[in-house]
Amino acid sequence: QVQLVESGGGLVQPGGSLALSCAVSGISGTIFSLYTMGWYRQAPGKQRELVAAYTSGGIINYGDFVKGRFTVSRDNAKKMVYLQLNSLKPEDTAVYYCNIRQRNYWGQGTQVTVSS
Repeated sequence: QVQLVESGGGLVQPGGSLALSCAVSGISGTIFSLYTMGWYRQAPGKQRELVAAYTSGGIINYGDFVKGRFTVSRDNAKKMVYLQLNSLKPEDTAVYYCNIRQRNYWGQGTQVTVSS
């Protein structure tokens, strides 16, 4: 059974930073390395949107709103995906989800709240 578990969310002031992690279990590191891993977010009353995607070939795509503030990385041996959030704004408030694109697997999400 494949599981994705996000962590690292919380309350942060505008301009602050958070480091999100996604731990994947139930598959080998070799299989994990073949997948495109994505981070998505969903704010109340809004559709879920792509934050970042990291392909097996090393191609990275970010949502247009990121504008250099976020950085995605992955460790295939550890089956981990990370999302560094910098220069956070109130509009970044959302539940952030980890995703395996090829299998449409999702984690339970981690709440990020940006507020003074």
